[in-house]
Amino acid sequence: MEKKSFKRGDAELAAYEDGQGLPIIFQHGLGGDEAQVAQNVPAAGMRRLTLECRGHGASSLGNTRPFSIRMFADDVLAAATEYGFDRFIVGGISMGTAIALHLAHRHAHRIAGLVLVRPAWTFGASPDNLEPIRAVAALIRSHPVEEAESRFIASEMGRRIASEAPDNFSSLLGYFDRPDAVAFASVLADIAADGPNVPQTAAAALAVPTLIIGNRQDAIHPLSCAQTLANVIPAASLVEVTAKAVDKNRHFAEVQDAIAHFLASKTIRSFVPS
Repeated sequence: MEKKSFKRGDAELAAYEDGQGLPIIFQHGLGGDEAQVAQNVPAAGMRRLTLECRGHGASSLGNTRPFSIRMFADDVLAAATEYGFDRFIVGGISMGTAIALHLAHRHAHRIAGLVLVRPAWTFGASPDNLEPIRAVAALIRSHPVEEAESRFIASEMGRRIASEAPDNFSSLLGYFDRPDAVAFASVLADIAADGPNVPQTAAAALAVPTLIIGNRQDAIHPLSCAQTLANVIPAASLVEVTAKAVDKNRHFAEVQDAIAHFLASKTIRSFVPS
């Protein structure tokens, strides 16, 4: 992937572009980066752009507050315009799905398809399943980072997630281990309290081919979120894959396979400009 520097206000953002074929913009999850996208998205048959959101990967935080899905989506749309993605498929993982939904609702004329991998939101802000992330942010803000991590591990919430969804537990502990953990806590708190700002009635009016991928054994991205979106978005198909907690390699292989089949379908190709 070719790394490019993209400036928005006082934020220096990292954009990655590579490949040829279907234009697709694919966004990472909360705390993720371009490498996370590369694990989930097949490498061939597309021209892919990924913008590392503020505070993620090589992108700076900037000084604008609060952070929001809309802020991140506006950054992505600006990058799409800058790099010549006029009409494109938009997708993402977790937080990236909220960004993708926001763009599909607010900028429908630019969107030719949706790929939503492990959605953590449906239509409302601050969903219950993101409470562990809000709890992590609150602990980091109120205690030294090592103490904050110990408190989370010892908490009822931490013990429950460690038992029921070990992959989620590992990801949550990763927030404490970041070198910028204190600064990044603002991103965690703001985004986990936000939402895609897409009413259910608006989602029911989306008119583009949509792939939704979900899995079980996931406390942060419950399969019910994927099922709800698939039931509401008219042209959506739902694919259930192996949970990361069961077999990470199989999970990524199945996600890539599902995306590859979706992008190769006649339905999606009829929506994408040649």
